[in-house]
Amino acid sequence: MDGAGEDATDSEAGGGRQTAGEPGGTGHVEEAATTAESTGSIRADADRADITASPLESPGTRAEADLTSITTPQSAPVGIEPTGITIPQPQPADTLADAQPTDGTIAQSEHADTTATAPGDNSDGEIAPTDATGDKDRAPAEPASAEPAADDKPAPHTDAATVDPEHDREPAPSEPADEPTAQTDDAPTPRTQEPDAEAEAEPAEPPPPADPEQALAAIGWRLDPRTLREEAPDPAQLRLIRDGLTGKLDTTLDNRGRARLLSLRAVASRILGDLDDALGDARLAVTYAETTGELRRTALARARLAEALRWRGDHAEADRLFAEANSPELPDPLRALLHEHAGRSCYDQGRLTEACLHFERALDLRHGEDAAMNARVEVALDAVAERAAADGFGPPPRGPGEVLGAPRLPVATFDEERQLWGYADADGEMVIAHRYAEAQPFHEGLAWVRRPEASRWALIDTSGAALIEANNGYRAVGAFSEGLSWVSMDGKGRWMAVDRMNIVKIPPGYEEVRPFRNGLAAVRQNGGWGAVDLTGEVVVPTRYHGLGTPLADGRKVDGFTADGLAVVELAGRRGVVDRAGRVVVTPAYPTVVVHPVAFLIATESGRWGALDRRGDLLIDPVHPGRAAVVAEIDRLLADASPVL
Repeated sequence: MDGAGEDATDSEAGGGRQTAGEPGGTGHVEEAATTAESTGSIRADADRADITASPLESPGTRAEADLTSITTPQSAPVGIEPTGITIPQPQPADTLADAQPTDGTIAQSEHADTTATAPGDNSDGEIAPTDATGDKDRAPAEPASAEPAADDKPAPHTDAATVDPEHDREPAPSEPADEPTAQTDDAPTPRTQEPDAEAEAEPAEPPPPADPEQALAAIGWRLDPRTLREEAPDPAQLRLIRDGLTGKLDTTLDNRGRARLLSLRAVASRILGDLDDALGDARLAVTYAETTGELRRTALARARLAEALRWRGDHAEADRLFAEANSPELPDPLRALLHEHAGRSCYDQGRLTEACLHFERALDLRHGEDAAMNARVEVALDAVAERAAADGFGPPPRGPGEVLGAPRLPVATFDEERQLWGYADADGEMVIAHRYAEAQPFHEGLAWVRRPEASRWALIDTSGAALIEANNGYRAVGAFSEGLSWVSMDGKGRWMAVDRMNIVKIPPGYEEVRPFRNGLAAVRQNGGWGAVDLTGEVVVPTRYHGLGTPLADGRKVDGFTADGLAVVELAGRRGVVDRAGRVVVTPAYPTVVVHPVAFLIATESGRWGALDRRGDLLIDPVHPGRAAVVAEIDRLLADASPVL
């Protein structure tokens, strides 16, 4: 399912006024509106602590890892992890979105029409840059899986250069000491005598992979046409790869690296049939990923956990995780893959119509351009057809709320005769009588209402019980979001934030406000826009003339994306700030649009180009429209279709 959706701000917060709406409708806002977080959206809290763990044990030891210390990461603009190389079959590397953009690597050309070469990658999708000649076969000075240097400066604009936008990466530890040297096949062997016949008769043990992440990415997976599960062509090789991942975990201390390696080891264990180990690793990987506050990394870890749960038969939790992971702010190739795997989970349950909807959505997102995905979906649809012929298509498809386990909140209904509002449940039965002149939709189990005889708002729960009475004097109110609601005593300004118990969490003083989204809310004070966090701390100074974030899919959010980025306006020019208030793109452009891996920019002449997530020029502004730039970004991405 999409997980997309937008909620109107059903209040006067930010200047909009709640009205009763047309008969038969719900409460209506004339002006102020905001885009609510999608069901798949994941909060990126910059203040979340880094977890540093001691080295993990062998694959048999899982969620018992010792989380020994907590450190706070340095605040930095949200980065993007590189993409992976394209191979014809699905890969279990961290290239599901490491290969797909949000942390995508973009092969950057000096001119927009230069064809990008496909550099090599490791299983985190971290591309090893080619040399100036574009010779990707030349051995790099560092292992392909090594993290970039601390300063992580972008490469010069050359035809074969690659850009790693994840500038705030923590340096990766050195590779395990037992990795083989880069000896060529025809290099002389130190052996001076011929081996005896008995030794020659013994089968040679396969050498350990030079890098387990790359080895995992290179496996040619088989998809069982009946179970729609991946199979390893060589289980012995996969066990060696898993051991190699364990070795890397022993020397990896940063949260990003541990999230990646644990989730990869979960993939290997799952396909080997060690489902308890896979589940333990996958859950711990989600914990590490969430501390990074990175949308793509967290989505990837959740999706791999969902696959481990799916193989164990825990389909309800698996479906919920797939839905949570599938944020509309992720790049389309990654979202397509999430839909494909969610469809397989529905197939397991006999929800064949719902499975087909997921497969159809996956194909639509890729526009038929992913040959490997097309082949896998064809296998899946054949399996669906065979099963449907025997057992039917199963229960009707579920809605997003049902999959996510969200409560079915009462819906505002209007009594034409009495001209009053009340609330009915999902089946149409009245649960709160028609007695309100105005009634806002329920958010987080709470709704603001106003009686005909009152000029102030009251807060009720789903039973109709009042939590905040009208005599508290709120003439304007905003819907609850992330536990807080903006309220105003005079209905014109001096907005403050209260919780459901009417405790003031943010004191009055703002002229205009927007609901909280991903832990931050846009506010206007003394004529300037900025942002505050849930404690009321000003994280973006109120110095901008506007703060609202257009997204590449056409939506606009009143505040920050899940990756902690917002478009700001200063003197008619637009730029980008991160959730810590740092300027990522200096306000210098008439238009800036946030793309999952880049920023789209327009010039005064109406020409479009793009910047990378560091704010450096990626595509010269020479294109006549935005769509052409998006297509160019897709072409420059080193795409892949990994297995979850």
